[in-house]
Amino acid sequence: QRDLVESGGGLVQPGTSLRLSCTGSGLALDFYGIGWFRQGSGKAREGVLCMGKKSTSSEEVKQDRFTISRDSDKNTVYLQIDDVTPDDAGVYYCAADRKGETHCQHAAWYDYWGQGTQVTVSS
Repeated sequence: QRDLVESGGGLVQPGTSLRLSCTGSGLALDFYGIGWFRQGSGKAREGVLCMGKKSTSSEEVKQDRFTISRDSDKNTVYLQIDDVTPDDAGVYYCAADRKGETHCQHAAWYDYWGQGTQVTVSS
């Protein structure tokens, strides 16, 4: 069993939008900082976009083509990618920080990880 489960990945065409979901089962995500990470083929895992726990962060955080948002009723955090490019391909992971902080540049600081969801960009 996993405390975090990602979903929403699959085959996507360049220029379209995609929304990934991270749902907590054993974790109440409102109390955790949540980060989204991507690992491309043959590349290192890197942070895409992160947010702090609900009480210290905005409902939505946007940076460039990426938007992270929280739905407390569904215990889910989303990552939306607009205008998808081939460089967006890879396995996307969500991670949770017990201290509720944001650590997009320090993946090792997160306490819990999902299994990942694959995003493939055609052509």
